[in-house]
Amino acid sequence: MSHCLDIFRYCPVCGSQHFNVNNVKSKKCADCGFVYYLNPSAATAAFIENEQGELLVCRRGKEPVKGTLDLPGGFTDMEETCAETIAREIKEELNLTVDSSEILFSLPNWYCYSGMNIPTLDFFFVCRVSDFSTLQAADDVAEAFFVKSEELDPEQFGLTSIRKAVTIYKEKKISANHSCDQN
Repeated sequence: MSHCLDIFRYCPVCGSQHFNVNNVKSKKCADCGFVYYLNPSAATAAFIENEQGELLVCRRGKEPVKGTLDLPGGFTDMEETCAETIAREIKEELNLTVDSSEILFSLPNWYCYSGMNIPTLDFFFVCRVSDFSTLQAADDVAEAFFVKSEELDPEQFGLTSIRKAVTIYKEKKISANHSCDQN
């Protein structure tokens, strides 16, 4: 198996060909000493429910895993918090305004982009949206629709961390419903 940084053959500082694997997360230039660390990129995804408790899901319009289900979200830009990212991405992808958001958990992931597996740290939010009348798929979303939690199939979600997150969401939703039934 090749190192995730093998795509980088030359030192970005001095141009040397002696840019070698330093450890599992870095490469080091033998000529100038520059060390490049491939740290995870921050990404976000949102769980958004309507008044009926159905989850808003998207169909991916672009690779990787084009055509599979996804949650709205995307990569964090420089000088942006994850909460700002999720609100911006939901506006860009779905034309919806986030009223409030709360982080639920994070999961490590690998995202294949331009032939390179990029490590990510995906932050999952629950977001509240009060007005769905402007809902429209845009950007890299081919379509958006609501799914009842009992009909969610995590295997239809193409990205590994999203699949894991939907599984966690579904399990918590089921256990919350059962705990209410027992009272």
